[in-house]
Amino acid sequence: MLVLITGAAGHIGSVLTSRLADDHELRGLDIVEPETGYPGDFVLGDCADPRVTARAVDGVDAVVHLAGVATESDLPRILHSHVLTTAALLDAMVSSGVRRMVYASSNHAVGMTPRQDPLGVDIPTRPDTFYGVGKVAAEALLSLYADRYGISSVAMRIGSFLAAPQTKRALSTWLSYDDCARMVRAALTADMEGFNLVYGISANTDAWWDLEPGRALGYHPADDAGLAAESVPDRAEDAVESERVGGPFATGQYDRRPFGDEHP
Repeated sequence: MLVLITGAAGHIGSVLTSRLADDHELRGLDIVEPETGYPGDFVLGDCADPRVTARAVDGVDAVVHLAGVATESDLPRILHSHVLTTAALLDAMVSSGVRRMVYASSNHAVGMTPRQDPLGVDIPTRPDTFYGVGKVAAEALLSLYADRYGISSVAMRIGSFLAAPQTKRALSTWLSYDDCARMVRAALTADMEGFNLVYGISANTDAWWDLEPGRALGYHPADDAGLAAESVPDRAEDAVESERVGGPFATGQYDRRPFGDEHP
């Protein structure tokens, strides 16, 4: 299978590239070159540009869409980074006959939701930031293109993607590097149709979120943040970060104006 990975030079992209290269042929796409050589074709450009996405998608079997600003920003930048890129890729997929996308969504699509054990994928979206709004809108595009054009997709609402958990909240929301690769492998090969949502976390002892939708697609996480619990220090912020799904993103710490502070 030839797989296009967008955001291939970024954090998640680099981790997945190193773990998927033995399973699939890879083509990378990013606005910057990778720090080391890429194990396949590499397209340099913005995947919000339809000319770039047409070239990148041509001939591939599936798309793993990771590109995007990785934190909160002003609304125009978020919409460009998450919504326009997803639309350009989906449109190119329709033209090229590609029928599978795996998308790096985020828990921040439901970040304002009070903590629930377990949190199901059927709850209403409730973004905590403009970043979360961008993820909600991208998920809506996946749903539209599933219904209109038959593109099957998996939106992975990723939690805390880290080499190891660093906070009390991350003991519940951690996604290990190896489990991320397991989840993407499952999403690429699952026998499925339509638009599918899964929560992107490992098999954490204190997991808040329901892993059953992922298991139904063949994702069987093997790592557990609980094994690192003794090494995670107590912090003053722990209690408030555990009140809502989005943790610190759901607090006033990330409040900002849509067009930047310089606008009236």
